Amino acid sequence: MDPAIHSPGAARARTALSVTAYPHLFSPVRVGGLTLPNRIVHASTSTHYADRGRVTDRLISYYANRARGGASLLVSEPMGMLHWQNIPTRPAVLSGINADMLPRWAEAVRREGGHMLGQIQDNGRGFRAGFRNLDARGASALADDLSWTVPHALETDAVRRMIDEFVRSCGLLAVGGFSGVEISAGHGHLFHQFLSRRSNHRKDAYGGDLNGRTLLLRELMAGIRAECGSDFLIGLKLPAEDGMPDGIDQDEAQAITQALHATGNMDYLTYCWGSHSDTLYTHLPDNHGPRLPYVDTIEKLGRAGAPGVPLGALGLITDPNEGERLIRDGKADLIMLARPLVTDPAWPVKAREGREAEIRYCVSCNSCWHMITSGRGLLCDNNPRVGAPDEADWTPPPAPVRKRVVVVGAGIAGMEAAWVAAARGHDVHVLGASDDVGGKTRIHADLPGGEGLSSIYDYQALAAARHGVTLHLGQRADADDIIALAPDHVILATGSTPAWPSFLPNEWRAEGLVPDIRDAAVMLRPYATQMEGMAVIWDEDHSAFTYDAAEFLMTRFEQVTILTPRERIASDESLIVRQGVYKRLYSKGARIITSVRPLPGPRIEDGEIAFANIFSGAEETLTGVSFLTYATPRIPNDALAAPLRAAGIAVTLVGDCKAPRITLSATSEGYRAAMDL
Repeated sequence: MDPAIHSPGAARARTALSVTAYPHLFSPVRVGGLTLPNRIVHASTSTHYADRGRVTDRLISYYANRARGGASLLVSEPMGMLHWQNIPTRPAVLSGINADMLPRWAEAVRREGGHMLGQIQDNGRGFRAGFRNLDARGASALADDLSWTVPHALETDAVRRMIDEFVRSCGLLAVGGFSGVEISAGHGHLFHQFLSRRSNHRKDAYGGDLNGRTLLLRELMAGIRAECGSDFLIGLKLPAEDGMPDGIDQDEAQAITQALHATGNMDYLTYCWGSHSDTLYTHLPDNHGPRLPYVDTIEKLGRAGAPGVPLGALGLITDPNEGERLIRDGKADLIMLARPLVTDPAWPVKAREGREAEIRYCVSCNSCWHMITSGRGLLCDNNPRVGAPDEADWTPPPAPVRKRVVVVGAGIAGMEAAWVAAARGHDVHVLGASDDVGGKTRIHADLPGGEGLSSIYDYQALAAARHGVTLHLGQRADADDIIALAPDHVILATGSTPAWPSFLPNEWRAEGLVPDIRDAAVMLRPYATQMEGMAVIWDEDHSAFTYDAAEFLMTRFEQVTILTPRERIASDESLIVRQGVYKRLYSKGARIITSVRPLPGPRIEDGEIAFANIFSGAEETLTGVSFLTYATPRIPNDALAAPLRAAGIAVTLVGDCKAPRITLSATSEGYRAAMDL
């Protein structure tokens, strides 16, 4: 199938409505030689959908769907524009292997009403994989602050050759129908390394003072303009603050902006935060901090440093009302969305048409970043269909045969299965033990930083109501209850239970003396005042839930200590999430003790827990312990499967009931189970 083929919602996405609740967000704007119909820009995010550098149909589908959904300008992921950029997931430009695919890509986006920009970027010495980059180039032979990679310092002639290759690649994009490029000069990448005095110790023309450190970008912009003409957009993403000593702060960022603005070659401007260091996590803000954390700084730097240049706001913008206010109040000219458009490519058209309740909102948990950097490609907790050909404004297709489907479990796996199955025409009944939908995700949403997770089950509940799902909540179903509903198919989404820690006496389990981390979060919520003593978390889970719960416990106890047998915490989370966890917990006074095992028979009654280092055997005892909880590997709650199958009923297990994993597994398996009916 041609990925640019129109879905039923495509015409609606391109139709200008005379009335909208967001008149400023959906007003036209002039950017360079283009007049865009609205202010929504797809900010660059890597998909890793290219195959050995080759542009794929899935890659084109991804961008075409976001144009179909209403984004007027779309910035690609970093592209292969240099002879050394041979990462197989980068869409290649310079090599020429995509001479046929680049025009298809640009045309697919243009056909849907959008304009495609290619991103210019190189990691330089920066490396996020946790080990050293053996083939890195950089401004100077200085170690990366994160991976300690020491790059080969580019000779002066090599810098000029690099500029030439970037310019030639931009020419190929222009020939291929791309409307311009964005130069990504922040995030600790190569251009950032040239701009910062911390990483640029060069003695040639490309180092030294600000004039030398900006020369690379000034020559690159001039070269692109000469090669591609005045109508070819040149956007800039500059570092605002990298948080490093002798790095780029706001004063330096403004000076850089002014120097580059003076070239006259800047068509739009935005900023980013962090670097390849312990501040990397700041470039993707999550819900542990304020909303719109960077907007005021972007306005200050951009308006003063580049007056008259369209300014893009970015950073934890997820709601159309936020975008509308930013444009209305003159804080920005463009609203740059990456994660929200990953979650729902039709975010713009749904907002414009007053269908906000149908938007799947970004959870801001950064699972997408984790999937990309771990080599699995772009995936999303709240969108099981990223990159599908008909993704934007998708409606589930009718099922060939209508069935009675019973979903057991009202968590996010079960609710995803329920609404999709009902939308396909099945008669769907959901049995849930709790009084509300959401399961353990609802508990997490009540913890610090977890509120974005409510977007998942809120959307599912509204979709289930629209499509006629019957909910039976507040009752724990057994096999007889399920069989009584005469189902043709049962989807088990009954979740999992944390395993009882082996160091605790078994009789304590029956007596309920030590709650697991989920139960602890629920039982302690009513207590508003801080209690005396220390709360201890035994951590064999290493997921974000545990550390958000730890932050919550810090509001209820004088001290919180985390014990884990691993050499670090948050091992199952992405680097940027892990950095944020450490930052918050250490800043708030948590004690983190790694590589230990509790000794049997902890004397909780006496307020003591003894433990030993797993490598040396050295023992230590915590005193003043008033509360103990645990986060351990989870055991599937799958006991209903056998009796139901014995009764001749087809059963599908999804989410933690199948095997305890992550949020993304729950929503994707619920979706797939419903599509397979």
